[in-house]
Amino acid sequence: MEESLLQKHQEESVKKRVTWSGFSEEMRRISVIAGPMVVVVCSQYLLQVVSIMIVGHLGELYLSSAALAISLAGVSGFSLLMGMASGLETICGQAFGAQQYQRVGMQTYTAIFCLILVCIPVSVLWINMENILVFMGQDPLISHESGKFIIWLLPALFAYAILQPLVRYFQIQSMLLPMLASSCAALTVHVPLCWVLVFKTRLNNVGGALAVSISIWSNVIFLGLYMRYSSACAKTRAPISLEIFKGTWEFFRFAIPSAVMICLEWWSYELMVLLSGLLPNPQLETSILSVCLNTISTLYAIPFGIGAAASTRVSNELGAGKANAARVAVLAAMSLAVIETSIVSATLFACRHVYGYIFSNEKEVVDYVTVMAPLVCISVIIDSIQGVLTGIARGCGWQHLGVYVNLGAFYLCGIPVAALLAFVVGVGGKGLWIGIQCGAFVQTILLSVITGSINWEKQAIKARKRLFDDQFSAENILV
Repeated sequence: MEESLLQKHQEESVKKRVTWSGFSEEMRRISVIAGPMVVVVCSQYLLQVVSIMIVGHLGELYLSSAALAISLAGVSGFSLLMGMASGLETICGQAFGAQQYQRVGMQTYTAIFCLILVCIPVSVLWINMENILVFMGQDPLISHESGKFIIWLLPALFAYAILQPLVRYFQIQSMLLPMLASSCAALTVHVPLCWVLVFKTRLNNVGGALAVSISIWSNVIFLGLYMRYSSACAKTRAPISLEIFKGTWEFFRFAIPSAVMICLEWWSYELMVLLSGLLPNPQLETSILSVCLNTISTLYAIPFGIGAAASTRVSNELGAGKANAARVAVLAAMSLAVIETSIVSATLFACRHVYGYIFSNEKEVVDYVTVMAPLVCISVIIDSIQGVLTGIARGCGWQHLGVYVNLGAFYLCGIPVAALLAFVVGVGGKGLWIGIQCGAFVQTILLSVITGSINWEKQAIKARKRLFDDQFSAENILV
């Protein structure tokens, strides 16, 4: 009996052991997914950054108003849609690992339907954004230009509601080439399109918003046609039926905490930009913090891509019941994140004297950006680690814990410290940035502790039980 128990224990130890060959193979798999995903995420985000850069050359007022409008669009719309769509990484990722292919397509349709409904109240908010900004005490000129800009972003909102579920649909199947081609093509066309609409028409600054809307819709159309007609999507392309409505509860069960988790973090950064409008010289402070925020947001595409790869690998392996493979995927993703952030932060620090010219020709703006650069480098390091940890959370399906982490880290720690440094100590915009990074540091520590304490065997059992119990319930309903 004792020999049998000893043998069983040795077998379990072998299964849990991470071999170099297994680790290196998982690093390769993560890299194959992460590389294209980084390009996809970066290309999609650069649509907004390019518009800010081009509009910024119209003057400081247009730069600050466009940056504020895009920040508000992110905080009130894009972040919400992206967060809710992230719930598919748990649902569809684990379903794909369990070979429930039709469920992947059906839940994608459900997500698109639900997100379009969410766009309706958000649209009402955007239409009244100018009045809201004036009520909040923002500069009237900035408020007026921001209100115009965000109204022209309304078509982009509905396009985004379709794009994000489609991105998750292709991502969890590691079907990366269509997204890569589509995103790069949209960005390539966007640059001259935005320049023409801003400088060669009477649209001026709102031409940048219209260019974003056109580019996102072109991306949606391409991916939608590929999903509908490509043989590569045959397994997961479910027929559109009333089953879409039956999946809404499961979608919202993961989508709402996913959205809250992402939005709480995103909102804290955007709140910092709003607070900068209450400082002395609000046009300069808003412009500088927007430049810094857009810098780390652009660079965040890299850890977000690695996190997406980690989410895909973890969810697929948990759905297949392979607990040890999921654990190895986590180790590989974190190792890749450390390598990436070392290279990126060092490069950014080396370029600190020149990168401000990308956003503005004004020496005052460029000099302020140079002063902020070391703090931005620290932000890049923290964001790289937490971006991958957040992806792991989505793959496991414990977004609800991420909600508590982000709420405590940013709203009980980061924002109070930021307000104290900026308005009481008198450090200004730099104080706002330091405070919010204190929150990001606390967030990273808490997520690391949670990830390190995961029981992967229990997670795999839980995932399989949910998938097959739901399948059994659906079959009973159909009968």
